[in-house]
This record gives sequence, C-alpha cells and structure tokens, in this order.
Amino acid sequence: MRSDETSKTAAQAGAAQAGLTIHALSAGGGILALCRLPGGEGDYRNDLIQIYQWKPGLVISMTTAEEHVAAGVPRLGIDIQSMASRWLHLPVPDFQVPPPGVAAKWAAASQSARQALAGGGRVLVHCKGGCGRSGMAVLRLMIDCGEEPAQALARLRAVRPCAVETDEQMDWACAAQGAG
Repeated sequence: MRSDETSKTAAQAGAAQAGLTIHALSAGGGILALCRLPGGEGDYRNDLIQIYQWKPGLVISMTTAEEHVAAGVPRLGIDIQSMASRWLHLPVPDFQVPPPGVAAKWAAASQSARQALAGGGRVLVHCKGGCGRSGMAVLRLMIDCGEEPAQALARLRAVRPCAVETDEQMDWACAAQGAG
C-alpha cells in the first residue's frame, strides 16, 4: 500500500470512529449536553453505545416521530429506556419553537432535568442536527437553573457555536428568565 493510500485509510478510519459528538457543559450541579439525532448519520448502534457510555440519567428528544422514521430510528425512545435512562419526547418541528401541546409539558420536563442535574447527573438533549431545537432547550434549562441568559448563551455557544438557530427559538429560551 502506498503512503498516500495509508494516510487516506487512516483518515477514513478516524472519521468512522468519530461517531456521535456530545457537546457538554456544567449546569445546575451536573452535566448538560446536546447532540444530533442518534442514527441520523447512519450508525445508530454505535451512537447508542456512545450515549450508553456517557451515562445520561435523562435524554430529551426534540425531534418528531416522522424524523425518527425517516432516519430509520423509530424505536429510539424504547432503545434509550432500555439503557436505564429516562426518555422524554418533546417533538418540535425543525427550526420551530414548541407548539402549545409540547410547551405545556415543558415545566415538568424542566423540573425532571433540573432534579437530575442537581444530583450531579447528566442530561442529554438532541434534535436532528444538534443545534437549533436542542440548543434552544439546553439554553432554556440553563436559564431555568438560574443562569443569566447572555452568560448562558455565551457558555453554550462556546461548546456548540450553532446552538439556537432562530430569533423565535432565542425568544422561547429566554422567556424562562424569572420563571424557573
């Protein structure tokens, strides 16, 4: 094998091993993180292994059931729960904010996440790409935990620069100020 072939093969192997990236930061006494949809890039099994090894006490899915089916991961919630993690499904259409029915569930979801974090636990939030919807939810949780919105956004974007993609998502996340 020529050296350029060896380099290319090594680079491909490294890319294949990269898998799911979990973007984590401290919040509320625990670790809060966001990522893309497990299996969204085709390696569902290894993405689930990475999540299992990260050991979240709670996983919040911001993707829709239709997105799960399209990605070939219709059993995501069952599979997350089989790894001894709680799972909450708060489906929000891409680039949107929670519709009324989902928004009504936020207080309980936030309470569950903050309880896990306060005990030193880990909470993982995902959407399709790991940016907009998951960033919105993570920012809202950080604010619900008592952080000032500007500081929380700066810390969040330091680990995930694409977090929170629309003005509406930013407004929804910051609506938590004083409500947590």
